[in-house]
This record gives sequence, C-alpha cells and structure tokens, in this order.
Amino acid sequence: MDVVTIGDGMITFDPGTKGPLRFVNTFERKIGGAELNVMLGCARLGLQAGWISRLGKDEFGRHIVNTVRGEGVDISEVHLMDGYATSLNFKEVQESGEGRTFYYRVPSPTETLTPELLPFDYIRQAKVLHLTGVFCAILEQNRAITLRALEIAKENGVIVSFDPNIRLRLWSKEEARETILTYLPFVDHLLVSKEELELLCDTKDEQEILAQLGRFNFREVVMKDGQNGAFALVNGKWLHVPGVKVAKVVDTVGAGDGFDSGYLYGLLQEWPLVERLVFANAIGAMVVQVNGDNEGLPYLEDVENFLGKREIIER
Repeated sequence: MDVVTIGDGMITFDPGTKGPLRFVNTFERKIGGAELNVMLGCARLGLQAGWISRLGKDEFGRHIVNTVRGEGVDISEVHLMDGYATSLNFKEVQESGEGRTFYYRVPSPTETLTPELLPFDYIRQAKVLHLTGVFCAILEQNRAITLRALEIAKENGVIVSFDPNIRLRLWSKEEARETILTYLPFVDHLLVSKEELELLCDTKDEQEILAQLGRFNFREVVMKDGQNGAFALVNGKWLHVPGVKVAKVVDTVGAGDGFDSGYLYGLLQEWPLVERLVFANAIGAMVVQVNGDNEGLPYLEDVENFLGKREIIER
C-alpha cells in the first residue's frame, strides 16, 4: 500500500433541501467518514490505498464495502460485525454551503477493534500511515488503538501523516488537546487548520504557537485555511500558498479530506512543498463545488485540467 488509515465508515444522509434540519423531509443516502474520504481521494488519484475498519453486518455496511471496493480501496482489513449497526450521520446545509453534522454512531462497530487486533504487517508494509482525530474521538478505547498504530509505524519506518480534524460534537476541547498532544511526537506531517492549531496550543499568539511546534520533530507542518489557501512552516516562518477562488461554494464538507489526499499524493511523488500545496488547494476547491462528502474528490486528470496542465476535449 502507498497509504493506509484506520477509521469509521458511515452512511451519510444528505438533505434534499437547504436550511434547518427539522424542516428537511427528504434525504439522499451517501457514504462518508473522514479517513475513508481521504482513502477514496487517494485511490482516485491513482495511489494504492488501504482502509482498516469495522462496520455493522447490515445492508448499510455492505453498501459501504461494495462502494469502497469499487473505488479501488483495499478492504482486506474491513470486517462486518454481527450485532452492530453501521454508523449514520445526517447533514444540515445552509445556503452559504456551511453546515452541521448530527451523528448516530454509538455503539460503534469499531469498538470491536483493539490494539491487539491491529494488523501489524498491514501497517508495516505501507509507505504512509494517515490518521485523524475523528477515530479517537468516537470512543475512548480508540485512543489506545491510535497510539499503538503510531508506534507500529514509527518502529518500522512508515511515514506518519496526521490531521487533527477536531469535531467538538464528539469530544471536548480539553479531551482533544490532551489526547492529540500525546500523538504529535510520532507525527512527520501535521495537516491542521488554523483553529485547530490554536486549540492544540491553547493560544492565538503566533510566536507562542511557533515555540510550541518547535518542541516536536515534524518534517512539515501545513496549516489549512480554507479559501485563503494553505501555509507551511519553513525555517520558523509561515510560507503562504494562495487558495483557488471558486464561483460558488456548494458544500464545504470533505474539503479538508480532499486537501489531505492531494498533499499525500504529492508527497509520495516527491514533489516540492509548494507544488504539493498548490495541488492540494486545487482539490479542496474542487470538492466545495460538489454536494456530498466525497463525490467531488477528483481523478488525477481532472485536477490537471483544473490547474490548466491538461486539455480535455469535451466535443
């Protein structure tokens, strides 16, 4: 595998109309999950992506497995569990494209996964292990699983990419900060938003944030800032790579996951940092123009066309 991850998979119900969820009468069934979205994005770009997970042994679980398999993601470490329902979420989308998510994921089938059951060889053979803060927020026991996966990666020279992806509907600021800080010594590439960085460092003071980041041995710190683009920490200063303006933002969910997949693709191609960020910014911009968590994740030729590097003849 080029990149593997551990995380929950969900059925996502997208609203048929925009506005408060209590007034929405129709929904469209899709699939989602932060880590799963990143693997889908990587697979569409042409990477060999693998997913470690547990789903309910029900029709929704089978739908997710069939869909993900069809996208080219390896699911040999995804298992359907008796007695569990596949996790659900319902999305609320405003006219601006911003929205909220309502989760129904406890008890989660991922609670059947333990540190002892982690597929050691599967993680060891990967080039990159990509993890997020979502999995460890769902269940407290997942925090030990995440830590063990990080240890396996580090012991075997696997590059570690980590996106805090902090969801305060799943845990408190204090829990998130305390837990994620224990993971950062294992992380090579930190992909974080400005708000998450301020939360983790418990300050908005830029110099204090830089001082705290200096305690860790990151290869790179990338700060995602939505339509403003991305910043990378280079020699103690933030290097800014502007974002891509879009005509209309339709749905912001999944943009950060798309960014991550683009960054990982560039990393595995050994592209220079700026080229990686331009590519990742482009994917984020493409995702926000499409409804759904992962429907906007592009294929490589789509990104090249979006960046003007490839000509597509439509007629």
